[in-house]
Amino acid sequence: MTTAVKAGLIQTKTGYNKQENIDKAISFIEKGANQGVQVFALQELFFSPYFAAEQDNKWFEWAEPIPGPTISTMQEVAKKLKVVLVVPIFEEVNRGVYYNTTAVIDADGEILGLYRKNHIPHLKGFWEKFYFKPGNLGYPVFNTAYCKIGVYTCYDRHFPEGARILGLNGAEIVFNPSATVDSLSKYLWELEQPAHAVANMYYVGAINRVGKEMDESPFFGTSYFVNPKGQFLSKGSYDQEEIVIADLNLDMITETRKLWQFYRDRRPETYDELIELLP
Repeated sequence: MTTAVKAGLIQTKTGYNKQENIDKAISFIEKGANQGVQVFALQELFFSPYFAAEQDNKWFEWAEPIPGPTISTMQEVAKKLKVVLVVPIFEEVNRGVYYNTTAVIDADGEILGLYRKNHIPHLKGFWEKFYFKPGNLGYPVFNTAYCKIGVYTCYDRHFPEGARILGLNGAEIVFNPSATVDSLSKYLWELEQPAHAVANMYYVGAINRVGKEMDESPFFGTSYFVNPKGQFLSKGSYDQEEIVIADLNLDMITETRKLWQFYRDRRPETYDELIELLP
């Protein structure tokens, strides 16, 4: 296992043509691969507009199985370029059963597994319960060719419990694919995830899209990487399509955990109230 990884976050504008959105993402992956990027993460629901801004049955037509056309294409890209891909799509499992799902594809093209978004928001502009069931696969960590990856999708970041489980499961980099607009939660964007990185002593890559869709507030980009000390390594612009790249020294995880013994000093036997106090 290598101790240094070059990773990239792809933030783009998303239109109403699925194939154009896919082709655009692939063009950025190819560009990044030419710069030596080994691991790429795409934004939440990368091949579609953020359709949960409204409640309309027409969007179910965009869902795909896994494996399916888009993920199979991304498997070919990963294998050809020898890169790891974190690919969030609208997944159809059965008729009427849908998830907000991210596939993790290894550098040989193999699907290592899926993360299904666990925390599903339902409020004005984010009507996700209309479309998605809550995730049922827990908080897996994927042992890729270059590093151990966890995924925590958008709204998940407001909940510290899953972020901790990803750390306990061995994640070295946690990616948070998002569709976050310039309104209610913007002030939390650069607060919560650096805090997760510090509390759990791993890298975080936060990906957000750019541009305005469906007459909602614009998405504000500013995708970024932070290290296990919560320090920003690189950050994207507010409104430009781009790859945000950072060199991640995985040895820093060990160094930080020797300094801050949060895992040693945990007291899980005292946390029963987390379950007992369920409303």
